[in-house]
Amino acid sequence: MDRRGDHCRRVVVLAEATRRRRRRWILSEESKPVESFGAFVERFELAPSPQPPPPAARLALAGLTFAVISRSRDTSPVREPGLAEDARAGHPDGCGGRGPSEAGATCVGRTVMDELAFGFTGQNLHYGMPVNPDLPSLIPGGSCSGAAVAVAAELVDFALGADTVGGVRVPASFCGIFSFRPSHGFVSSIGVLANSQSLDAIGWLARDPSILRDIGYVLLQECPVRLRQTKQFIFADDCFQLLRAPKQKTMHVISNAIETLSGYQPAKHMNIGQYIASNVAGLKEFSEPSTKMQQGLSALQALSKVMGLLQRYEFKSNHEDWINTVKPRISIDMSPHILAAVNSMHDNIKSLYSVRTELRAALNSLLKDAGILVIPTTVDLPWKRNSKQKISPEFEDRLYTLLSIAGVSGCCQATIPLGKHDEHRISISFIAAHGADKFLLDTILDIYASIKEQINMASNSVLAPDNNMDMDASELLKEKGNTAFKGKQWNKAVTYYTEAIKLNDTSATYYCNRAAAYLELGCLQQAEADCNQAILLDKKNVKAYLRRGTAREMLLYYKEALQDFRHALALEPQNKAALAAEKRLQKLIR
Repeated sequence: MDRRGDHCRRVVVLAEATRRRRRRWILSEESKPVESFGAFVERFELAPSPQPPPPAARLALAGLTFAVISRSRDTSPVREPGLAEDARAGHPDGCGGRGPSEAGATCVGRTVMDELAFGFTGQNLHYGMPVNPDLPSLIPGGSCSGAAVAVAAELVDFALGADTVGGVRVPASFCGIFSFRPSHGFVSSIGVLANSQSLDAIGWLARDPSILRDIGYVLLQECPVRLRQTKQFIFADDCFQLLRAPKQKTMHVISNAIETLSGYQPAKHMNIGQYIASNVAGLKEFSEPSTKMQQGLSALQALSKVMGLLQRYEFKSNHEDWINTVKPRISIDMSPHILAAVNSMHDNIKSLYSVRTELRAALNSLLKDAGILVIPTTVDLPWKRNSKQKISPEFEDRLYTLLSIAGVSGCCQATIPLGKHDEHRISISFIAAHGADKFLLDTILDIYASIKEQINMASNSVLAPDNNMDMDASELLKEKGNTAFKGKQWNKAVTYYTEAIKLNDTSATYYCNRAAAYLELGCLQQAEADCNQAILLDKKNVKAYLRRGTAREMLLYYKEALQDFRHALALEPQNKAALAAEKRLQKLIR
């Protein structure tokens, strides 16, 4: 085997020069814990640096245990003798600067991840899928599935992982723990077996925000500490339209937490897609034609496309020769993605890198020193562990739309767990400017106790229904709403229709009209919900099907949208809007 082939089999972080005495202990079968949830490829113990004698300060991570990922090109569970030694010894401190072991933490094993870091379910053909500790019937998420499971199951205090297009953020979200993807380039990737070097970041996962921060202060030696200043949270309302969990359990939790603390400005709300469309000119090359109302979503979809193309291009450059030579055994789910990358053709590479540069500048300009963008980490995914149903391209589109903002820009992003909804985990993410990592970690530690209080309050709250009735007054309010709508006063129209619904909640027209106003405002979930109610009240309401189809198409639920437009055609076979939408969606559904 040549030196290149040997290198290809090593894990993501190779050994830096060994200057201290190391002790390794491979656990015997008898000493393994009763339940490891399938998180580990290998268990061992790597002793940390010794604690310096007094009066020196205690090492920052003393007494903590951690795990590292097992990311290598070696997709076989059987490795050659000698490689295991290098793999284990090098991983913990290959992150550059002071590694966790030098800061006092004990490494206890290597964890499972998706093959070649190319998935987000957590499945590995050779090692299986780790078990989500809290929700064992659901997938743990990937690619760093074992790392997230080991932390969530309290097998370790924290874990290191690699995040290219969500490898740390997705499993943290699905397993209900914290994660941090640092600013691109701030944690050294020297010795890293790259997936896509423009997107790769060494991240970490923890159950406790204080440990999350401590790890950051160890690894982010070159990152400056920002001066204390008033913080500004900015909610990306358009991104929250992709999340079906109620706002009381997501946006309201954060906004209410801010109100209880000093040092925070009132939260802002914005359409981040429209901001990106206006400030990242290079995205136009990758955008589909869209109406003004769809411009923001189209920009986010284009950004997701750029992330995918960039990953394919760099993955192919890094691994094409090895894949074609070795022909590794890869799972059925991963094979299409990897083959698509290896077989891809790229003519606009410079444009991809231009978008990356423009996006980072745009977000840095928006967030400056004290801004924090709030988005959902992932879209809702109550995905069953043993489901035979394949994850749809529509779902992947929605997921990557959220992951691409920090992924392409290289800005730092933290995942914050917010409890459960409908028997699955929900989380949100905070994104700060490139290089503001310590500022973001400090903010999370400062605010999380208040967030936790709000999570408990949201879990116990129940909305009271309105049941007042007044037919004449409700019709008058509806007409006022129609007048406001014609005058393009969308918010005022919503207010009038809402008052009409309070007086008469049995009118499909009121709900359908409010849905039209919500669509103009870009409030897609509200529009969909109103159409659901309108159809429940009147199953032959063509406008409700058309408007729900429009909302669902903009939310990237293409199959459901197509069904709505076909319902409309069943009621009105010559409806031009429905015919055009059916033709358009048939091309989008792959």
